[in-house]
Amino acid sequence: MGSASSRDHLMKLLGPVVSAEGLDLEDVTVTQAGKRRLLRVIVDRDGGVSLDDVADVSQAVSAALDDDDDAMGQAAYTLEVSSPGIDRPLTEPRHWRRAAKRLVKAELRDGTVIEGRILTADDDGVDLDVEGAGRRLDYQDLARGRVQVEFRRFDDVDGDEG
Repeated sequence: MGSASSRDHLMKLLGPVVSAEGLDLEDVTVTQAGKRRLLRVIVDRDGGVSLDDVADVSQAVSAALDDDDDAMGQAAYTLEVSSPGIDRPLTEPRHWRRAAKRLVKAELRDGTVIEGRILTADDDGVDLDVEGAGRRLDYQDLARGRVQVEFRRFDDVDGDEG
């Protein structure tokens, strides 16, 4: 069984399981780690993923895999459930929505790069604040986005006092 077909099989098998827990299945990867295999299941949802969510999904995924002999076969494997890291590229509308208020670098299909803060994101595109000016980007023009890591200065307080 090729790795692409097993990934597709796992995505089809685990998608509904993860959805039933109220989360989105973002990705599944299987990597060989010595004699064992590591099955990574990446889940996400609006508002983020809690440790309880991870525990619930892990149990549900584990049960589904136990019931499906084709998925992981008989060999030992380790299951790891996690949510996407901050460096995950924003490629789907839901990724942009979940990054609302964050500073992002957006790469357009024409090669332009725009940096701005996400104001809102809907099914068709995203509104950015680019240096104080609103800028609408349609998903069809976007290649990908990346959340920028920000460090706030201690004197950076909301509102002007003085």
